[in-house]
Parts: sequence; structure tokens; C-alpha cells
Amino acid sequence: MSIEITVPMLPESVADALLLDWHKPVGARVRRDEILVELETDKIVLEVVAPADGVIIEILQQKGATVKAGEVLAKIDAQGDGGVAAPESESTAQNAADTPADSNSNSNDEKPAPHAEHRMSPAVRRLVQEHGLNPADIPGSGVDGRVTKQDILAFIGNQVTPPESTEPAESAEFAKTAALAAPTIEPPPPTESKRAQTREPMSRLRRTIAERLVQVQQTAALLSTFNQVNMQPVMDLRARYQEKFEKAHGVRLGLMSFFVKASVAALQKFPMLNAAIDATDIVQHHYYDIGIAVSSERGLVVPVVRNCERLSVADIEIQIRDFGRRAGAGKLSMKEISGGTFTITNGGVFGSLLSTPIVNPPQSAILGMHKIEQRVVAENEQAVIRPMMYLALSYDHRIIDGQQAVQFLVAIKELLEDPSRILLQI
Repeated sequence: MSIEITVPMLPESVADALLLDWHKPVGARVRRDEILVELETDKIVLEVVAPADGVIIEILQQKGATVKAGEVLAKIDAQGDGGVAAPESESTAQNAADTPADSNSNSNDEKPAPHAEHRMSPAVRRLVQEHGLNPADIPGSGVDGRVTKQDILAFIGNQVTPPESTEPAESAEFAKTAALAAPTIEPPPPTESKRAQTREPMSRLRRTIAERLVQVQQTAALLSTFNQVNMQPVMDLRARYQEKFEKAHGVRLGLMSFFVKASVAALQKFPMLNAAIDATDIVQHHYYDIGIAVSSERGLVVPVVRNCERLSVADIEIQIRDFGRRAGAGKLSMKEISGGTFTITNGGVFGSLLSTPIVNPPQSAILGMHKIEQRVVAENEQAVIRPMMYLALSYDHRIIDGQQAVQFLVAIKELLEDPSRILLQI
């Protein structure tokens, strides 16, 4: 029984998907729920699995194709005999029985032997007959060594017929003698080109990132302000309670949860940084869904920690760890990376000392964290060395005034340099 493998329902507002790669070729045996192919949408990667045990008998969409929901990707034979030839009709079998065998015929001119032919599908047998091939000469890559259509095409492509010589026999013999008499000169080893180029299409995720970044640069009035924060108090707090925190909650106490809690407290004081523009309206959010920029092999994604004002430090750390793990595996859902009222990005994990992050539309502001470095600062008229971090706040100047942006960043600085204020909400 043939079963169609189709593109699953795509997330809302996603029109199509890019076929990344097949995990199984034609002729391969698959098990129920085994991953067959991956599809990439604007933000996530969908895995299409086998609906039943069987053998892949046909692949209709190849790597790099753009597909839509419900479109047929491949077909599998649920009976598991996708490589077995269809039985011959009675008339064909009778004709074969009535035809006497010619004992003087050349074995190379005969049809494929039954033991080789039964390992091929009808389409493969037809290719073999059209091109006059001997199945015994073709290595099979299918299940149990079956010869697949791809094997036939690869075998035909590798066959190279040398051009017929137009020289007289005497000239060819003279050239052969001269070549034997001439000294052997080894060709110089090939040198690696220093001007090589490669070209590959942008992934769907990379194209979407590019379009959104250009869009926000063209439509928003972006501005950035900077400050620096002494991270010693936060680092001392982590060192003091790290072991107890991890034992109690099963997750390490990181830096990001402090920045999330500090951002929520600052956003509550300066609500415009938690707002968005919708046409000619300003939409103010009275909840705090903080997007955390996460880097993956396929590009940057921003999963959202929702209702951060209600979450504890442990709750935030658990969600961030889960997002980071699933972002690397491409397992985030569209719902988890949609929405958000404010974003935090940490370029410091890659060594960035200072940058101007770009606002994630339709949000109006984004906070950039950077590398912690030991620097000389003045405290109580004394020069001391402290672990310092530069902070950057990029914001949409259309609805956020410079004074609000500066005061917001100062508030975050003060909360981080005295973390007890986060707990006391002062």
C-alpha cells in the first residue's frame, strides 16, 4: 500500500518552507516516526516523520525546493516491498515459456538474470533495458543491495566513451613509439588557488533576518545610548550562592536572569520602552515578555520568556537554558519565538566589547550586554580594578525620548550594582 508523505500544516503567517535535506534515499527502509526530511521556515525547522513502517519508493521534492502545506514530498510502500518488481502477466509468462532458449547466443546480449532483475523496481528495469545495461555491473545502494534509479543514473554518468581516433594506424604507432622514447616529465603539482569563490543560496532564516533588519533601519528612527556597570556585586552574589542555588533548582545561576529582572524593574518605571507603534497608535504593554537573543547554527533566533514580572530568578534560568538547548537543535516552535515586548542580546559571549544592537520590530528598544573586562575605575577617590561591562540601549526615537532612554539605562546600572534593590523593588 502506497502512502503519501506531505508537508505538514505550517505555522500561522508562514506561506511556504524550504526543503533542507532528505535523511533517507529512495529504496531505504524506514520505521514509523523516523525522521525523513527537514523543512525550514522563516524561523524554525520542521521535521517530517514516516507515518508507518515501509520502504521509500519515490521522492517528489528534492533538496532546495520550496514547498507548501499539503504538498506531496514522497511516497512509501507500507508493505515494505518497494524494491520488488511487479509480477509478470500470464501472457508474458506464456510467451517466455514458448520461446526456446538459444544455447549459442552471447550471454552479454541476454536480458538481466532473474536473480538480479527481481531486486529492481519496474522503473529501474526499464532504465536498464533502455540503456542496454547489465545489472550485475551496477552497485546497489538500496535495501539489501537493491539497485535504485539513482544508482542507474550515477552509473550512466560515470561511463565515458573515448573519442574515436582519426589518425592512420601508422601515425598512431609512431606516436606510441615516440612517447615511449621521450623522457618522462612529471607535471608540476597543482597549486591551490588563492582567488577561489563559492556560491550558495541564503537560507530561509538568513533571508528573513536580512529583510527584517533592513526594514527596521528604513522605518524606525534608531538611536543608541551607552553606560557601564560594575559587575562585582552580581559576581559576588553568584559565587556566594551558586552551589546552593544549583542544588535547590537544578540549574546554574547565570548573569542573564539578573538582567531580565533589572530590565523588568526599569521598564515598569519607564513604560514607553515596553511599548510599540502600530500605524498611528502607540500600544503600551502592561506585561513583560522579554526576548532573549540566542545564536544557533542556522542564525539568530529570539525565544520569548513570557510574564517575567511573575517569574523567579530560577524560573527564568530554567527557561533560558531550555531555549538555548532547543535553539541549537532547531526545536523551537513558532509561538515561542513570536511576540515579545523588549529584547536582551549578549554579544559579550563572543567577545564583543561594545556594539549597537538593532531593535527587533515591532518592539521599540533592545538592551545589549557585552564582555566583562577588568578595568581601572575610580571609587571613593581611589583607583581600583573592577569587572566592568559596557551596556548599550538602542531605541526608536519616534516614541522614546533621549532622557527616558538614558534614565532607563541608569536604572539598570543601579539595580545591577546593588542587586538587593531588585528583591526590594526600590
